[in-house]
Formats: sequence, C-alpha cells, structure tokens
Amino acid sequence: MEASYKFGPYKIDATEVFYSSPLSYAMVNLRPLLPGHILEFHQRICYFFYKLLFWSYLQREVKRFADLSSDETSDLWVSAKEVGTRLEQYHNASSLTFAIQDGPQAGQTVPHVHIHVIPRKKGDFEKNDEIYDAIDVKERELKEKLDLDIERKDRTMEEMASEANEYRTLFS
Repeated sequence: MEASYKFGPYKIDATEVFYSSPLSYAMVNLRPLLPGHILEFHQRICYFFYKLLFWSYLQREVKRFADLSSDETSDLWVSAKEVGTRLEQYHNASSLTFAIQDGPQAGQTVPHVHIHVIPRKKGDFEKNDEIYDAIDVKERELKEKLDLDIERKDRTMEEMASEANEYRTLFS
C-alpha cells in the first residue's frame, strides 16, 4: 500500500515527499523562498478495527502545535533537525531558519502543524528578519491559490518531484 499524505485538507502527492519518520514527514515546497526551503509535518495516524475483520487507518490533522503529543513534538523537531542539517550541507548554506506559524493570527493559512525549514546564506535577505515577512506573504499567496485558484507562478509537479528525488538521496 502506497503512503498517503495530507496537509490539512489537501492531499499531497507521494512524489513530493522525500523524508519520513514514524511520526513526521518532509516535502518540497510549492513556492520556496530560497533553495532548500521545505515543509516538515507531523503525521498522526490512528488505527482502528473495523467490523472485527479489517484493520484500517485514518490520518487525523492536528491544527495547533499545542495539540501534538510529546512523542509527536519530539519526532517533528528531531526530524526537522536531521533534514535541516542535510539540506544546509547540500545547499552550501551556513545557517538554518526554523519557523512555525501556529494559528491564523500568526499567519498560518493551512490548518495543519508544520515547520518551515530554510537553509540560509549570508546576504540572502538584506535584513535577516525579513525572512519572516516573506514567509507571511508566501502563506497568504498560497491561501489565495488554494481558495481562489488565481494565476501564479507555482512550480510544476515535475519540478517538485525532481527536487524530492534529489533530496531522497541524502537519506539513503
């Protein structure tokens, strides 16, 4: 059975995912701010027995950071650390930005806990903290795309799958 991934209410194609652990996964970004900007998610899966014959599963979304279990929180951050370290080396970066927008007033547009992991280089933004404004703008644009399907310059599935394939080699 092929893995199934969701980002809030949206189905994620498995070709976009390049890393997974028991409780989280990482995927390439539709609209990265900088090379290597990826998203790290938790994956809460609940198993249940159906009609005494079949095991089935349901992937449940967790909208807010505080709703994660301790195991999910730990796995999410350990995975983000591992993925970030490898992407930092791969992109010859010198630092990493880890960012969470936890709730609508914090800029979260898709109701699903996720971490932005962004390899950083000297001078990539004129003022270092401008990265947070840029994340907010990209999140708003994504919300418009998902809600209104307005025209914008997204990467193609082929571009994203190709990048995910490159990143998978970092973990094999």
